[in-house]
Amino acid sequence: MEDFLLYFKMGLHHVLDFSAYDHILFLIVLAVVFTNFQWKKVIWLVTLFTIGHSITLALSAYGILKVPMDLIEFLIPLTIFITGVLNIINAKRDATKKGNINLLLALFFGLIHGLGFSNYFKMMVGQEEDKLFPLVEFALGIELAQVITVIGILILGMILQNFFRVERRDWILVCSSIVIGFSIQMMIDRVFW
Repeated sequence: MEDFLLYFKMGLHHVLDFSAYDHILFLIVLAVVFTNFQWKKVIWLVTLFTIGHSITLALSAYGILKVPMDLIEFLIPLTIFITGVLNIINAKRDATKKGNINLLLALFFGLIHGLGFSNYFKMMVGQEEDKLFPLVEFALGIELAQVITVIGILILGMILQNFFRVERRDWILVCSSIVIGFSIQMMIDRVFW
């Protein structure tokens, strides 16, 4: 139980750590297109992202997949940028279709983000034979942290849209634009060529 809490807390803190804000930025652009009434899709969003990054995290932890970390560090903000741009392009479309696109992005880009966790995870488990249980425990911590983050985004969106009469389209455009700005700076800082 002690080990479970250790890896669970590490996963939780890894996402909610403001120095690792790229994860939070990605969750913002993924979740901003949803409303509180689409809670099933939001749960799928978080779960698909966790599945995506758990797959590549496991492949990396077991030495099956090796990708240069400087490439991954650049690709992470690129995934944030692409998602934000797609949000802006699709801001006028039906929310159901936008949500479906973001569900696919969560899974696909989750694969890239999982590689970003790989060095951190390898340091945590070291040379342990059993990496499966720590991986699952870490993923559960990440899942809870993502749920907390996405609920916060949905609540903020609901407050702005219902009490301050911010248009849903404007909410999506402003959030996505701000995140795009951060992601551009991150890409510039992480250029690897």
